[in-house]
Amino acid sequence: MNLRIKLFTAFVVLIIVPLCILGVVTYIVSSHSIEEKYSRQTEYSLKAISYSISTVLKQMDNVTDNGIATSVFHMALAAKDPTKQDLNAEQLSLNNSQRNFRSLLYNHPAISYAFLYNLNGSGKNSNVSIFTKENFTTMPFEDFKKQPLYKEVMDLNGVPKWIAPHEYPELTGTEPVFTQIRLIKELSYFKNIGILVVQIKNWDIESIFHNLSPTQSMQSTEFMLVNDDGLILYDPNKAFEGQQLSTVMKKPVKFGSGYQSFKTDFHDEKSIVSIYHLKDYSWNLVSVTSWKSLSKETLVFAQWFIGITLLCLLAAITFNMVFMRRITGSIAVIVRFMRKVEGGDFNVRVEDRGKDELHILAKGFNDLVDQINSLFKQINTKQKQKTQAELRVLQAQIKPHFLFNTLESINVLAIQNEGVKVSEMVHRLGSILRISIQDKEEIPLDQEIEHLQSYLEIQKFRFDDLFDYEIDIPPELRRRSVLKLTLQPLVENCIQHGFEGIAYKGHIHISCWADQGRIILQVQDNGIGMEPNQLLKFQYMKTDKEDEADRKDQVRYLYEERRGLGVRSVADRIRIHYGEHYGLFICSSHLTGTIIQCVIPDAEWRDWNDS
Repeated sequence: MNLRIKLFTAFVVLIIVPLCILGVVTYIVSSHSIEEKYSRQTEYSLKAISYSISTVLKQMDNVTDNGIATSVFHMALAAKDPTKQDLNAEQLSLNNSQRNFRSLLYNHPAISYAFLYNLNGSGKNSNVSIFTKENFTTMPFEDFKKQPLYKEVMDLNGVPKWIAPHEYPELTGTEPVFTQIRLIKELSYFKNIGILVVQIKNWDIESIFHNLSPTQSMQSTEFMLVNDDGLILYDPNKAFEGQQLSTVMKKPVKFGSGYQSFKTDFHDEKSIVSIYHLKDYSWNLVSVTSWKSLSKETLVFAQWFIGITLLCLLAAITFNMVFMRRITGSIAVIVRFMRKVEGGDFNVRVEDRGKDELHILAKGFNDLVDQINSLFKQINTKQKQKTQAELRVLQAQIKPHFLFNTLESINVLAIQNEGVKVSEMVHRLGSILRISIQDKEEIPLDQEIEHLQSYLEIQKFRFDDLFDYEIDIPPELRRRSVLKLTLQPLVENCIQHGFEGIAYKGHIHISCWADQGRIILQVQDNGIGMEPNQLLKFQYMKTDKEDEADRKDQVRYLYEERRGLGVRSVADRIRIHYGEHYGLFICSSHLTGTIIQCVIPDAEWRDWNDS
């Protein structure tokens, strides 16, 4: 991910995203606050409506209480011909209180129908009409007794039972009227004598809902009266009367005492529904308010917030395209030049223009490259000098070591008066020295083999019948280059240590082959081999990360321990000259012989000039 994308992402994550989160949280808090305040306001309104409805119903309760107290209903039930009894008949002998109640009944504008069920009558004699009503037939008393409502009225024992529209249409008819049903007792003996049914018109109820003065936040509020079974009993707008509340409201409701308010979908529109249970009645006042009308201010805030956020995002994109393009472009150029320097090109320079921080950065990069280039040249020169010095030291260690052993052998032959062998050994020694004193570090593999054969012949003069040898190197590989004095120390190690104390004739096999850009020179013997602890001393493949203590131990080992001196020197020379990926690999075990592989790079064939 480049810097421009990172900066733009940082702007979005650190500014735009927190701004969006702040807006969402503010919107949620505001919506919750609006919902909570509206819920409290609606609760007060529903309580006021509940109180007004209860007042209307209690007024009618007082009217019927007065009729019971004045024995008007008792006298109507006690008449000889109750089916013809009507409070309009002049033959009823009424006292003053009775006449006043009759006037109250007739003059009460809300009463539309009233009749009595005679508990002591039978058939048609069970119904006693007080007010007549056109196109309405009273339910026979025998049928009424089969209704659950009958048992409920009897259990109330004289307490009025109110029925709203659509609850019992078979008893009250289909008109939107409220019906009071109560048990009538004979006052002297408190004997049940009848059941009073009084229907009142819903004028007063309608006036309560229509005269309710809504506040500005309640302009889209609808009020309804719903019973505990979820049936909508009264709707001032007549839109949902007679329907189940569950058919128009998504969330199921469990009616109970008290007040509850929640947000849900009502008639496919998100709304706040508030429910208040009327005390002493199995009805509930339901308030439904469209959430859209309540959240107008919040929606305006959300629109402004979205607009501001989009402007900020547009400004960020503009800043990213105009200003960040130049900044990141300049940095990208410097990074590209840094990679060139990393690849070894110290001649690159960045064009520094302007006077801002980018100019300072470019100038600093150029100065740094100049310093690195200068330091690199110094280090390279010192490294070459150090490598050449190490090679000279290692070569000097090999030459005295070999000359000492050879002169010791010539001395022994001279003492034994072996003049021919001395002459041959001196000739071989001269051939070895002629190759050794060359100034070239690398010689053809052919010359290295010639040097090795001279050495082996000298050793065979010294140790007659101790060993034999075989050189198996293909002609096409003999022109490959190799560090001089590479094979001789390895073969010397076989003779001096591998064949020490053996009871059989030793054998040395020298071979060579090419493999994946490398030349492998292998020296194999059938000597006594080495123990694991001895083999650990030949771990020559050190890296530049070896500490100074290891180097000091290695030097001390070279001077204190003669065994393996030539092998170690060869390994170090190859490592210094060719690199850490090349060197010696030794495989050996006790009494099974030793295999030493010398791995060097396969340089291209060259026409060597021996002169």
